[in-house]
Amino acid sequence: MEKTLKIILAILLLLCLADMPYGYYQLVRFVSMAGFIYLAYKANENNNTTQAVAFVLLALLFQPFAKIALGRSLWNIVDVVVAVWLLASLNNTGQKGNE
Repeated sequence: MEKTLKIILAILLLLCLADMPYGYYQLVRFVSMAGFIYLAYKANENNNTTQAVAFVLLALLFQPFAKIALGRSLWNIVDVVVAVWLLASLNNTGQKGNE
């Protein structure tokens, strides 16, 4: 489940590079926040404190309620960096004690 979620989140974030309607970006914020909260919970369950903290911070960054205005260019960079990190972390999913 976690691997699938990471792939879905990475795809959603990379699609943000395209010129999408504003509603898509709002949807990505909600889905990303929920996904990162779930991934933080699972990382914490696996005693992976580092990843749990990273996912909580990402959930706060992407949360849709108090938007963080970074500008489109900087958000594009953030989206790519987070997507690449999610894909790179696929091999660590579900292992206990990874830090």
